[in-house]
Amino acid sequence: MMPQSKNQPAATDDGATRRKLKMPRLRRRRGQMELTRGQSLLQGIVLGIGAIVFLFPFYYMVIGSLQKSPDTSIAGAFPNPANITGSNYATINSGINLFTGLLNSGIFTGGVVLCTVVFGVLVGYALAVLQWRGRGVTFGLALLVQIVPFQLLTIPLYVLIARDYGLADNYLGMILPFAINSTAVIIFRQYFLQVPRELFDAARIDGAGEVKLLLRIALPLVRPALVTVILITFIGPWNEFLWPFLITKNASMQPLAVSLANYISNVANSTANPFGAILAGAVVLAAPVVLIFIAFQRYFISTDIGAAVKG
Repeated sequence: MMPQSKNQPAATDDGATRRKLKMPRLRRRRGQMELTRGQSLLQGIVLGIGAIVFLFPFYYMVIGSLQKSPDTSIAGAFPNPANITGSNYATINSGINLFTGLLNSGIFTGGVVLCTVVFGVLVGYALAVLQWRGRGVTFGLALLVQIVPFQLLTIPLYVLIARDYGLADNYLGMILPFAINSTAVIIFRQYFLQVPRELFDAARIDGAGEVKLLLRIALPLVRPALVTVILITFIGPWNEFLWPFLITKNASMQPLAVSLANYISNVANSTANPFGAILAGAVVLAAPVVLIFIAFQRYFISTDIGAAVKG
């Protein structure tokens, strides 16, 4: 039996040491640290409180849209069932035509999302994969655009699009200023940089061109980026007020956000329950965004791109 060296530390019992120091024991399961029962309970309580804080405004908005007579107190969050009605939605619909507003918002938002994804994928792929002179300068300009507020460009864009191009009261005039989104370009570039070069090299050896590389290899691996860009881009134009308000004068062309703002300033005071009607319009405006996020939130989980390369 080999004698133990003086410099070699004596073996200790990890369990005894943990019991003496009263350290929380974390069980390792499949490469992940599993919390103890007390830690899981505390985590659930904290997350539950946070969820209630964030969801309460939406709950209060829905309850307020269903009340016959407004109750802005805390007790209004738990209304009397006799005070519940759906007439506020009929009132707001008669004032601004919800279907037309939703249709205009959908066309405006869909056009912006389509242009953003197409141009963002092409530019992001060129900045991340292709080798060409001026690539770094172009990426720097994309970052620089982030600090320029859109309100600073509103007047020049209005003169260019409304007066020079004659695109006032036109869907194309609403879409053009938002067709290219530098944030989407940066997101796609960062995702494309994570794709291993070996995949592109092997495909080029097999004779694949850049278009085939982009469609068959790069895009399937950056699906989380596609969903992220779509959701981020969707929220912006769907809630956009300033530019559609400036470029559209015809009420039949205005998105729902603009129609709702006009209703608040012009018609709401003449209704019996303006508070409920306004909240009903807000519910209709917010519902598509909430539903889309719930439907696609699982795609936010990033895929393991490196798993596509063996060895």
